[in-house]
Amino acid sequence: MPDKLLLLLNFALAAYLTGVIWTVQLVHYPGFALVPSEGFRAYHQAHLGRMGWVVMAPMVAELAAAAWWAWVARSAAGWWSLGLVVFVWAVTFFVSVPLHNRLAADGGSHVAVYGLVRTNWLRTVAWSARLGVLGWALAQQLLGSAAAR
Repeated sequence: MPDKLLLLLNFALAAYLTGVIWTVQLVHYPGFALVPSEGFRAYHQAHLGRMGWVVMAPMVAELAAAAWWAWVARSAAGWWSLGLVVFVWAVTFFVSVPLHNRLAADGGSHVAVYGLVRTNWLRTVAWSARLGVLGWALAQQLLGSAAAR
């Protein structure tokens, strides 16, 4: 795959996942606090099942594409982009997943919901930063291509 297409693929994945994480951050996670405790477990389980379809394949594709682009481009932007993806994965599995497990176990305590909303800013900012890095790299490619004509 040519470098430019690989960069575009990374940008598209980052744009998609950045949109998803902002929706989760501003709509889904705060909405957990509004679900009555007697229905929370079922609601949370449904949320996890549906969000799995929305994020898992794109996250795996993003990790692979980010590693591939970092290796091929061998640029600061490529390595920063990959580092941000690895950071998102680390926060997901070491912070967000344990909080979701706690929510599933305790039926949606406000402490766990608040913890999830608060710590999810780490992923929201990281994905937004990655989109910015990739947007900058894409602009450089486009401006460089235009200047070469």
